[in-house]
Amino acid sequence: MRIDIITIFPKMFAPVLQESIIKRAQKLRRVSIFVHNLRDYTLDKHRKVDDRPFGGGSGMVMSPEPIFRAVEAIKKKARVIPRIARDETKTKRQRQFLFRVKSKVVLLSPQGVRLTQNVVKRLSAVKHLVLICGHYEGIDERVRERLVDEEISIGDYVLTGGELAAMVVTDAVVRLVPGVLGDKNSLNFESFEGNLLEYPQYTRPASFRGYKVPPVLLSGNHLKIEAWHRKEALRVTKQKRPDLLRK
Repeated sequence: MRIDIITIFPKMFAPVLQESIIKRAQKLRRVSIFVHNLRDYTLDKHRKVDDRPFGGGSGMVMSPEPIFRAVEAIKKKARVIPRIARDETKTKRQRQFLFRVKSKVVLLSPQGVRLTQNVVKRLSAVKHLVLICGHYEGIDERVRERLVDEEISIGDYVLTGGELAAMVVTDAVVRLVPGVLGDKNSLNFESFEGNLLEYPQYTRPASFRGYKVPPVLLSGNHLKIEAWHRKEALRVTKQKRPDLLRK
């Protein structure tokens, strides 16, 4: 999978992309992540990427030209996955097919659909994901209408820009890419799987300051443990997020 992030603050991403699961995913070559400075794609001599809105209004609006130029250049680069494309064991037709990488362009925006685990699953199946980080007071509407495939919001609150939202989407998506997580079964028992929150977890020692681990978890009876997991997941979800059960 390839992820390209377009932003005017590229330095914000280094601490996130070079740690933990995302770092390992890149090292394993399961994911390639590139961060692009939008200012590199503007034709303005002062590297401006925004302008005053027509009709008046407060603040500045991101211009369409640098965003269009950035996405078009990125799509052109992403048509080829070099490591695979050079594989001479494949037939000519197979190699040609690998050149046709379909891109999905996502704008991080408060107007977008709410990010859920189901949305993350869908995005993790995409071969090439382009994330556009908005900023200032908004973005030229022609970007939404002519360039973007989907808008995504991480919640009903206002952020300074789309950078933090892009980090959240990247983290959530990367961990679902096959081969990234060491334990394949761990994905089946996470929060929001089947619209349930995760059941309570315990580790050693079995007794800590008089607080004991539920006996069933020490029984070794896998059927009883599985039933307990399901029951507790339902209890926790009903208590903390009853809206999930209605789904």
